[in-house]
Amino acid sequence: MWTRKSAVLAGVALLAATLHVPQAAAAHDRGLPLGPRDLPESRSVQTLQPGVTLTTIVRGAPDPANTWTVEVAIPGGSGSPDPDTPPTAVSDRVHADELATALTAAGFTPRVEEVTTPRLADFPGGTLGFRVRVGDHDTKAAADAALAAIRAAKFTASTVFTGWDGDGTDRGPWAVRVLTIDPREFDGDLVGDFGPDLERRETTSALAAAKGATAAVNAGFFVLDPAAGAPGDPAGVGVYGDRLLSEATNGRPAFVFSADGRHADVARHTWTGTVRSGHRTLVLDGVNRVPGLIRNCGGTGDQPTNRPLHDTTCTDQDELVLFTNGYGTNTPAGPGVEVLVDKKNRATTVREPRGGPLPAGARSLQATGATADELRTLGPKVTITSKLRGRTGDYVLNGGPELVRDGRRHATPATDGMVRPNDPSFYYGWVQKRNPRTIAGVDSRGRILLATIDGRSTASLGLSIAESAAVAQALGMHDAINLDGGGSTTMVTNNQVINKPSDAAGERPVGDAILILP
Repeated sequence: MWTRKSAVLAGVALLAATLHVPQAAAAHDRGLPLGPRDLPESRSVQTLQPGVTLTTIVRGAPDPANTWTVEVAIPGGSGSPDPDTPPTAVSDRVHADELATALTAAGFTPRVEEVTTPRLADFPGGTLGFRVRVGDHDTKAAADAALAAIRAAKFTASTVFTGWDGDGTDRGPWAVRVLTIDPREFDGDLVGDFGPDLERRETTSALAAAKGATAAVNAGFFVLDPAAGAPGDPAGVGVYGDRLLSEATNGRPAFVFSADGRHADVARHTWTGTVRSGHRTLVLDGVNRVPGLIRNCGGTGDQPTNRPLHDTTCTDQDELVLFTNGYGTNTPAGPGVEVLVDKKNRATTVREPRGGPLPAGARSLQATGATADELRTLGPKVTITSKLRGRTGDYVLNGGPELVRDGRRHATPATDGMVRPNDPSFYYGWVQKRNPRTIAGVDSRGRILLATIDGRSTASLGLSIAESAAVAQALGMHDAINLDGGGSTTMVTNNQVINKPSDAAGERPVGDAILILP
């Protein structure tokens, strides 16, 4: 179908055929694989400290073919509480056509659009489903006015910018920032930091300021909603200064690095833990998280799945969780039993219900459901083991999906839980559509690269996961992983946030960050 965007694209193509722009074409040969080959791209490089540079890349320019439109939620789909994921955006053709018929009866002129997605390392691609949209507008204000009328007619909808769809013909712009740590010259420290304790969120800029960091980026996924656990708690593995403070989402990738910046890797981990007392052995379910709530799943005995499932809180009514002082000064309160363990591995105090102060140097075991009965009869001497399997370092921070492996694009959304059965809307919003992204990787020379890409604006469109893999590869990453993105994506240098976080409230408090120290 010939649309307004088709007409504009045809005009752009005619102009490109008429004008010869050799500088732009040459720039693409060594530039980012985003948009057509003729896009202009600028790069500037700044040295922040010995062995650390900041590269700022701006590619493309506002594309007149992109417009604001109203996307109408399709009844019959499932949703997500995550603010980075639109609910019921795509569905099957039957439900999309039914919605279009209802919109037409209400006096609107809808269009049903097929949504296709590229093949990735573990996902076949093809047609995701169909979305329903109304109108094309030059400004968000005009689209918002149309939105008000559609909502007044009792439809659920939102305004979106078509440049966020992921169309390969879009001309930008994109704003990319890359921190490069060269181990041959770097004389500082590279750390993962979560602030005073795991259970409270801090902004990346606050974490950087507290440690006097030269630069920083946000890091792993974390609990956002109190209904999913303790806000700020890592939603996956967390090793800080060689201390395991959060168990792995079994099988998912993480970014591993040494404090001196000389070693980095992307690795997959599994975790196991036990509590032994006399001849009895109890199996641990987690470390430093609210019992019964497993954000991103990937544990043992979880419902609805033991496999990783992103932005989902699995549950398990019978759990045994270990707490250390890294969690905070108080353990979470609730039904169940808690046993305090002192520095000499002696069980000293039993609390029921669970929750209360955690003395310095002590640990705590909390049990719920049937496991609580077993913990009540624990002997006076206990041995606690906690084992992380997989390549480790001073710091191991959760992420996913994997983006690049051995220099090849290798995006793994299905393996890492971003594919939800019977819910194409989640994949559409999280993987297919462009969002702000934070990427970590290492190149063939051992240099560590930390990149942020702004999104959800007309000043920078963001990246899909397929585009993230392509950009990571183009930046020279031999192995790369996607870290937390969306409104969490933040880069700080010299105590200033230098990117444009996408949340309306500004910089989002996060679970942890990667800090470059002088």
